[in-house]
Amino acid sequence: MLLEEGKSQTTKGIWLAKCAEIEPCTIVMDLEGTDGRERGEDDTAFEKQSALFALAVSDIVLINMWCHDIGREQAANKPLLKTVFQAMMRLFSPRKTTLLFVIRDKSRTPLENLEPILREDIQKIWDTVPKPQAHKETPLSEFFNVEVVALSSYEEKEEQFKEQVASLRQRFFHSIAPGGLAGDRRGVVPASGFSFSAQQIWKIIKENKDLDLPAHKVMVATVRCEEIANEKFADFAGDEDWLQLEEAAQVGVVRNFGKKLSSLLDKCLSGYDVEATYFDDAVRTAKRQHLESKLLQLVHPAFQSVLGHLRSKALDDFKASLDNALGRGEGFAIAARDCTKSVMTSFDEGSKDAAIAQGKWDSSKVREKLHRDIDAHVASARAAKLSELTSKYEAWANLTKHLLSPLKLFLMQLPMIPGRQ
Repeated sequence: MLLEEGKSQTTKGIWLAKCAEIEPCTIVMDLEGTDGRERGEDDTAFEKQSALFALAVSDIVLINMWCHDIGREQAANKPLLKTVFQAMMRLFSPRKTTLLFVIRDKSRTPLENLEPILREDIQKIWDTVPKPQAHKETPLSEFFNVEVVALSSYEEKEEQFKEQVASLRQRFFHSIAPGGLAGDRRGVVPASGFSFSAQQIWKIIKENKDLDLPAHKVMVATVRCEEIANEKFADFAGDEDWLQLEEAAQVGVVRNFGKKLSSLLDKCLSGYDVEATYFDDAVRTAKRQHLESKLLQLVHPAFQSVLGHLRSKALDDFKASLDNALGRGEGFAIAARDCTKSVMTSFDEGSKDAAIAQGKWDSSKVREKLHRDIDAHVASARAAKLSELTSKYEAWANLTKHLLSPLKLFLMQLPMIPGRQ
């Protein structure tokens, strides 16, 4: 606005920008004035829409008020306050917005005297605004924090005005910290979901539907948490460390498989937790559980492969140790029992090493299969041993028969010795 050309509208619509050099990241939104002549007295639809939008997305709402309007019944921004309060009633639940009233062109009257009058006016408006049954007795303080500051006239006291503006700007540093302008805000939408949230809120407002912020909060959380979960799943599926571990599991037994896989899963889930931490608890938890379930489905075949290799190795070890024991002359039953106990213990240790913290996977079926394989080999080895012994016995018996027959014939042909029968 150029003073030489007179007063006119300087903002049309809604403008957003990132505040420079203010931490944490703060977005400022400039709304079209409510007392301009450009739209006329009857065109208040956009005024109400923008007021509701500001309340729905903002933690702090600055309301400019001319100093000479304080205490006047028909002050310029009183209709705006009514609109603001009525709009807030449509949100169904308090979200503790800070209303920062900026008294413009402050007169000689001390702020200590102006502020009580302004607060009284605000309270009167709140008391007279129609409220839904649920909030008939709800105090103003449940919905809003009210703050009041004053600025001198820019035209008359430019330097003082600039100093006061700089001081006001300082209040926006760390404004969401305890004790800050928005230190006790509620129902916060995380920054990563702000763009989507704002688009959906404006769509609902434009369609003139009731804006249920709690339900909207859940909807935004659902969309964003699902997006985050999908991103983390895709990152894990393409992670080089996971791909190498998966390939190794296909080839043979992987030492510390469970520890390595648990670490990769923890990294993925922790990444989700960091990005989704400020979204609705129930939604965040549900989407995390779904992500974990998908991850476990992805990695379970690798775990099964490791168990398969452990079973094969245990069976081979059993066969070798049983042969060695029998070769040393140990009894078959004792050798089979001791070798079985040894390899089953080794398999259990390997299964424990392959297990992960995130999933209670059961290796009992593979263990039972190994036990059946060992029992089958024991039965086969016993049958082979018995067959071998039988063959040896039959050979010995046949040899004995062939040796005894000639001997008997020889003895029968010997002459009789007198005196003996």
